Amino acid sequence: MLAELSFPACSDARFAASNPEPAVSSQHAPDQNRLLASLPSEDYEHLLPDLQPVALPIGWTVDDVGHRDKYLYFVTEGIVGKFYMMQNGMSAGFAIAGNEGVIGIASILGGETMPSQAVVLSAGYAYRLSADLLKSEFAHGGLLLPTLLRYTQVLITQTGQIVVCNRHHSVEQQLCRLILSCLDRLSSNELMMTQELIAALLGVRRESVTEAAGKLQQAGLILYRRGHIAVLDRRQLEAHACECYRAVRDKLDRLPFPKDTLGHTAQHHPATRYRPMLAKAFRARGQRRSTCSTALASAQRNDGR
Repeated sequence: MLAELSFPACSDARFAASNPEPAVSSQHAPDQNRLLASLPSEDYEHLLPDLQPVALPIGWTVDDVGHRDKYLYFVTEGIVGKFYMMQNGMSAGFAIAGNEGVIGIASILGGETMPSQAVVLSAGYAYRLSADLLKSEFAHGGLLLPTLLRYTQVLITQTGQIVVCNRHHSVEQQLCRLILSCLDRLSSNELMMTQELIAALLGVRRESVTEAAGKLQQAGLILYRRGHIAVLDRRQLEAHACECYRAVRDKLDRLPFPKDTLGHTAQHHPATRYRPMLAKAFRARGQRRSTCSTALASAQRNDGR
């Protein structure tokens, strides 16, 4: 069966801290969002008093179908996925956003609602700006509006590319694209995501995700264990992905972000603690010891060992 998911609506959860102001300023500053960080200091400082910190728990719905966008969320950490939900409860993802983007583009384009959901895939934080204040900021001038419109163009490109990918590329290629896109928005080589959620994002059967993940694990590219994905060889994972990943990534790279702020490819090395699990996985599948040794040696080379 195709994946069927329901998500709880997001409440006004804030940073949990006895003295929240120092925690916000030192750990989750607004300029951790790449769009805010790219603004001139005058525009950025003008926004600061109106930005409210918000926690993004995993699985929470930030924007729901048909609901008015009351806020624009500047993500500073975590990943939010955009889903189209069908009347029968089935879903398909058409975009993801991390600290390179925002949630609530209807407020940017002058609309109030969207026929989609925005759901937190990886827990994190954001700063939100009310839609009414956003209009005032646009009237104020500056580079906020042009910056958001350029990001919206990239989001449209991502949506179109994912539609083409889901129609013409294999589930294995789609899974590679999804993993790489998520890693670009995280600071490690590890991703927590269940097969059910992956199936909902790709709009495919859960069994198809199981098969595709199994092939990538047998090839020594990932280790998938109880909803925990560890990438063992990012270079080969990119080679297995279709051109859709690079097409969207190239568009993101053209945005006026500060240097070295999108993606953490230098940090995506195989986690040492997963190597015994990888060896066990190969043995469980009846692979020859030489095959396992080759995979481990490849992981060690990519880890600089």
